[in-house]
Amino acid sequence: MTHRRTILALLANLLPALYFAGAGAQPSRTAHRIGVLAQDLQPGLLDTFRDELQKLGYVEGDNIEIEVRNAAGRNDRLAGLANELLRLNVVAIVAVNTPAAQAAKKATSAIPIIMMRVADPVKSGLVASFARPGGNVTGLSFMPDALGPKGVEMLREIVPNLSRMAALYQGDNTGAVVIVDEVERKGRQMGLTFLRVPVRDAKEYAAAFDSMVKIQAQALFVMDDGAITKRRQLILDLAAHHALPVVSIYKDFAEAGGLIAYGPDLDTVYRRGAYYVDRLIKGEAASQLPIEQPTNFHLAVNLRTARALGLTIPPTLLARADEVIE
Repeated sequence: MTHRRTILALLANLLPALYFAGAGAQPSRTAHRIGVLAQDLQPGLLDTFRDELQKLGYVEGDNIEIEVRNAAGRNDRLAGLANELLRLNVVAIVAVNTPAAQAAKKATSAIPIIMMRVADPVKSGLVASFARPGGNVTGLSFMPDALGPKGVEMLREIVPNLSRMAALYQGDNTGAVVIVDEVERKGRQMGLTFLRVPVRDAKEYAAAFDSMVKIQAQALFVMDDGAITKRRQLILDLAAHHALPVVSIYKDFAEAGGLIAYGPDLDTVYRRGAYYVDRLIKGEAASQLPIEQPTNFHLAVNLRTARALGLTIPPTLLARADEVIE
């Protein structure tokens, strides 16, 4: 009996302590797992995406987890990587480039997909419209007529007698094809003979430039997606060897030795991608989030390259440049 009274007394003292300890404890926070699926990811831009998420109140290892799957230029790997992310029970997939977005959409019609660096998602079969995407895909898109064709117009200001031009692009990127279609359309309106040069791996670049030489191309448009950017120095070295001025979309190409680049600022794009993640986590539906398009574009002009090619940049074009590389 004494033993029983002792146990009861201990329990009487212990239960209030347990109750108050439980009442004071904080509930564990839910960690939202986000998948990133990329055709070929540039690490610095992913850091920008993470930085913006942190500004929005998300801390990795606390209330958010980021799972990155990078196909490293191998589009045939994207389907498997998309399914791998789904097995991890991600709450959303950030898809970088058109092939990644298409692979993600094929893998799931339920998990929200945030696309970035996608050219015309309507033509690419990703959404029904910009204002009302309608399915599980939303995010940011670049319209082709606001990218490559503008660069070609500016190149014509620098090379008034331009009549033959080539376009180099990743052949299995449907988004790149959409932009090259627009560049070719604009070029033909300007009276240019136009050569399309699709490539898929590094071994094809030398032959690609040989084909440009055969048609006596006077300039080169580079559709610089992630896979092409990985070969940037090779492309610029070959272009310099053949004295071909290069016009591209992203400023990194001009900074590395291209002649001009005209396109959206990628840091801004990745930050806006984080904004979409935040809205989806807070309960908004992808089908109701309109597609955003860039409103600010960056023009970079490389004077050092112009001098090496014996070209003069018109003062009117220099005055419009956001960045002049000496």
